[in-house]
Amino acid sequence: MPQTEFVFKDKKTGRVSSAAVIEKYHAGRIIYPLAKIDPRLDKRMVRAASIAQERSHAHSKSRCWHYVKNALLASGAINTRPTSALAKQAGEELVRTYGFKKLAIRDPYKAPIGAVLVYGARGAGHVEIRTRAGFVSDFRNKKPSPRPLIGVYAKV
Repeated sequence: MPQTEFVFKDKKTGRVSSAAVIEKYHAGRIIYPLAKIDPRLDKRMVRAASIAQERSHAHSKSRCWHYVKNALLASGAINTRPTSALAKQAGEELVRTYGFKKLAIRDPYKAPIGAVLVYGARGAGHVEIRTRAGFVSDFRNKKPSPRPLIGVYAKV
């Protein structure tokens, strides 16, 4: 007969505890929340997300800011090419030069479609655009970057 309960004794306190034994585990498919279109944002931001998705690769080319710049430029969201070299500087330049606003969002999954997410940490940082089903820069991914989020930016 299979054991249904695991019993153990805490060595420090002498307290006896138990926990149920799980006999079968069926891992469900991980579901990531889909993004929504925020009607207050510039429509060209959604177009930038679409362009970035079309031009992205399956794996990183280590050119995230280059690809995001190109998508923003091609969509008409910005009219000149940004000059900042590092991805982690993208947010400052988008706000200062192109009229973007920093949104009060700290969860990448809650960012609206077309929002630009800027991450810090080591090296150049990372930048990506939120799409309906994930995140895209020079490559596409269902999950956001694990780096610390600096901010979520969009043109209103």
